[in-house]
Amino acid sequence: MSESTDAAVSTDHAEQTGPAAEIAAGYAFTGPALDLGALLWDGSCLPERQIRIPLSMLGRHGLIAGATGTGKTKTLQLIAEQLSAQGVPVFLADIKGDVSGISAPGTAGEKVAGRAREVGQNWEPTGCPSEFYSLGGIGPGIPIRSTVTGFGPVLLSKVLRLNQTQEQSLGLIFHYADSKGLELIDLKDLRAVVAFLVSDKGKPELKGIGGLSTVTAGVILRALTAFEQQGASEFFGEPEFDTSELLRTAADGRGTVSLLELPAVQDKPQLFSTFLMWLLADLYTDLPEVGDLDKPKLVFFFDEAHLLFNDASKAFLESITQTVRLIRSKGVGVFFVTQAPKDVPADVLAQLGNRVQHALRAFTPDDAKALKATVKTFPNSPYDLEELLTGLGTGEAVVTVLSENGAPTPVAATRLRAPRSLMGPIDAAALEQAVKSSPLWSRYAEPVDRESAYEKISAEQAAAEAEAEAAAAAAEAEKQAKAAEKQAARGARGAPKPEPSLAEQVVGSGLFRSLARSVGTQLGREISRSIFGTARRRR
Repeated sequence: MSESTDAAVSTDHAEQTGPAAEIAAGYAFTGPALDLGALLWDGSCLPERQIRIPLSMLGRHGLIAGATGTGKTKTLQLIAEQLSAQGVPVFLADIKGDVSGISAPGTAGEKVAGRAREVGQNWEPTGCPSEFYSLGGIGPGIPIRSTVTGFGPVLLSKVLRLNQTQEQSLGLIFHYADSKGLELIDLKDLRAVVAFLVSDKGKPELKGIGGLSTVTAGVILRALTAFEQQGASEFFGEPEFDTSELLRTAADGRGTVSLLELPAVQDKPQLFSTFLMWLLADLYTDLPEVGDLDKPKLVFFFDEAHLLFNDASKAFLESITQTVRLIRSKGVGVFFVTQAPKDVPADVLAQLGNRVQHALRAFTPDDAKALKATVKTFPNSPYDLEELLTGLGTGEAVVTVLSENGAPTPVAATRLRAPRSLMGPIDAAALEQAVKSSPLWSRYAEPVDRESAYEKISAEQAAAEAEAEAAAAAAEAEKQAKAAEKQAARGARGAPKPEPSLAEQVVGSGLFRSLARSVGTQLGREISRSIFGTARRRR
């Protein structure tokens, strides 16, 4: 046997029995699995050593991380289209708008063909059945809305960053509105109820169950104002989106890929966070407990996850952690896609059993520190991970997933497969056509503003104001009537007497009265004398 033949045999034996073989053996699953790519070992790509992820473990959550330009969005696309092919519905939060191409077949080319040969992939262009959504109609897509009542006081208080006392007060407001039939559909409904409950007329309404202080009401109203400035008023309203729409499959059995188009709101992280919290909470509430399934009911991918966690409140982080931990039992898997593992809080990161780590940069001391921290999160491996993670090319990643029995697989450097769908956004006209032709468009497109708390309270206030105005007018009329009566009475007492006749004037004069007195006296004397015999003596 020649020396060259001996070397070849030795190499083949090393591949079959060495570290590469041991790593590959960790990915030799018996059940359905998604193909990620081929093993990289000692500078070579080994297409016969396939790296895979069990379909049943996609419900155990995951992380796709890497520096900008390393190919993590393509990895997301690769996994999502294989899930769809396996009949699993997928939800993609498309922050930058560059994943819409998953709905269209990919474009063949030498670059794609070369990658397929390297990794042992039988590449055929294939698009996925897709639906496009938007938050409340902000941007292209079928509008997704929630009512304030459906969102609930606990979730809303977390988003508004209220303290415990304020959260309890908000719960009291919701309770009052529910008991009085005041539907809270949009934010102006909530504003109207809060303002009413601190008005003179509304204060007695909550007196027996704690009341609502003016200070707390002011905090809630200011928080709502700030929330509205993030665009939240577009998200709250009707028709309310039914989250079961995300669980649909196409007529051919493939899972529907639901893409939430978020380029128009990528600068509004609080609005995006609100949507995520509501959507996951709503799914968790509605879906039954199913435990571990052969394949998940739905898999979420949240691209640019650092936007989700930036400036997030402690309450929000606690809510996300709890939701991620518990929603697995409902058959829903969650994948976060971000630049570095440190972008995801440690409590959330601990829940992510499947990891695809693209290249990291170490240009600064902070980068070097983050690199070391990332390496420590991986199981022990024969690779020098610090060197490997900084030397990976585009479309290459370090992979570790959960095996079919739930144990972590060996760390595997992997050259990833090329997606079969279009690697880039579809054009605006095609997107609009896809949206308008969806059967969901007629169901959710037009907002509905029916009578709710705002209209009812406004109507009651208008009726009360009209009643008060009528009462005031009646009181004023009564006052004026009484004033008129008084004026008439005063006029009757002070009316001028009729002009006296000439005789009356003469009789009433002073001269006449004096003369009358004189004549009367003389005549009286004459009569008196004649009667009593005292006649005048004659001279």
